[in-house]
Amino acid sequence: MKDWEEEYKKKVTPIEQAIQQIKSGNRVVIGHAAGDPIVLVDELVNQKDRLQNVEIVHMVPLRECKYCLPGMENHFHHNSLFAGVGTRKSIREGRADYTPVFFSEIPRLFKDKILPVDVALIQLSLPNEKGYLSYGISVDYTMAAAESAKIVIAEVNKQMPRTRGSLIHISQIDYIVETDRRLLEIPLPQITEVEEKIGKNIASLVPDNANLQLGIGAIPDAVLHFLIDKKDLGIHSEMFSDGVVDLYEKGVITNKYNTLNPGKFTATFLMGTRRLYDFVDDNPNVDMQPVDYTNNITIAGKINNLISINSAIEVDLYGQVCADTLGYQQYSGVGGQVDFVRASSLSPGGKSIIAFPSTNKKKTISRIVSRLNEGACVTTSRFDVHYVVTEYGIADLRGKAARQRAKELINIAHPNFRNQLKKDLNKIF
Repeated sequence: MKDWEEEYKKKVTPIEQAIQQIKSGNRVVIGHAAGDPIVLVDELVNQKDRLQNVEIVHMVPLRECKYCLPGMENHFHHNSLFAGVGTRKSIREGRADYTPVFFSEIPRLFKDKILPVDVALIQLSLPNEKGYLSYGISVDYTMAAAESAKIVIAEVNKQMPRTRGSLIHISQIDYIVETDRRLLEIPLPQITEVEEKIGKNIASLVPDNANLQLGIGAIPDAVLHFLIDKKDLGIHSEMFSDGVVDLYEKGVITNKYNTLNPGKFTATFLMGTRRLYDFVDDNPNVDMQPVDYTNNITIAGKINNLISINSAIEVDLYGQVCADTLGYQQYSGVGGQVDFVRASSLSPGGKSIIAFPSTNKKKTISRIVSRLNEGACVTTSRFDVHYVVTEYGIADLRGKAARQRAKELINIAHPNFRNQLKKDLNKIF
């Protein structure tokens, strides 16, 4: 038996005992998105009665967050770095707080002890022959949390894919809880006619040999649908989902012209179906790196033809982008939007694209507005915005005077709202 195998066996712990290491007043960082170590978190909630004032820190939640529910206030307080379905209400009602931070800068919060980490709850793959475990589908800030924490408690899941790029040795883990369970999955989105039109418009801006940053949802998937005739595309992104697998299998995505990491998909986390997770499992062409690498503008900005594709809730006639608040309500977070908007601006041949439907689903509210709604925060400043895309076309704002930019935006607004926007334009300028 190898030395690390003996060490691994000694660290395998009953879940109740492992979670008992968490004490009142601790700051606990939870692995991200589909990498959520749900069995550990559920047991933490089960032990609530012995705990007071435990701070729980994480980004995107993909399931109900029981520690945020009414009645949990004395036991847990959530510090959200990116609001989601499971946390928005608790932030609004004061049971949780939101901390604004660029995705790329979260690891520094932990490493520099701006937010010192007492306990990291993470999910890992099985170890390799040298005793190293993979962070699987969630490297992002999870790696920095593990490296900074006083105590590391790992769920080692047999179904977590072993991805290349970022590893942790058994010696860096304090407690192991073994599981064999399905990962959290994201169903494929339904693409409407509106999103198809947006996807087609965006695809017209993507040249052969481009390297893409894109997220998850109907618009990114619609874009991928219209890239079938492109050649030698690459992926350098904070995340990717199932849609890129199709283009890889058809030879469209080759990563050949990724000048930073040739031949590789580069990402920091993954969300999708089991098909995606099987694709990345032990795949030498997938390189999973921490977010302070993938989203670092001085690193990503070196890649030729970096095309960033991000979304928004609303854009005003100045070109200011609101992507994370609905009025005074925290809806999501900045994530990697600004990281990649700026990286694509540094990239030779790069382009940044903000894309969204021109109205809400009921077509009663324009998402191109004269001014941002009361309480809304600016996510991406007007000085950073390049292309804005809706189903009605493309507005190229870079290098244009303020009035000209406003006219470009009105031209891609829904026709029902253009007259009012034109009237408002005369009041603004």
